[in-house]
Amino acid sequence: MGQHFNQRDGRSELQQRLDADLRAKAAARAEAESARPDGVDDSAYIKGTKTTSTLDWAWLLIFLVAAALFGYFVYMVVS
Repeated sequence: MGQHFNQRDGRSELQQRLDADLRAKAAARAEAESARPDGVDDSAYIKGTKTTSTLDWAWLLIFLVAAALFGYFVYMVVS
């Protein structure tokens, strides 16, 4: 019964090597992902574009009215 408490607390050499290898792989993967967080290497594709104007609500309203008219037209044709 005395030997039951006499266990080794340390890890084996294989466990230490596997732990070091997995930590290195995780660090390399984190480094690669942090280098390009959005997955794009070059942001030159966005040059020359404009942001949304202050009339974006008007375009949304026009789209909704057009969708409603199309739905009404389909309803009238079906019935």
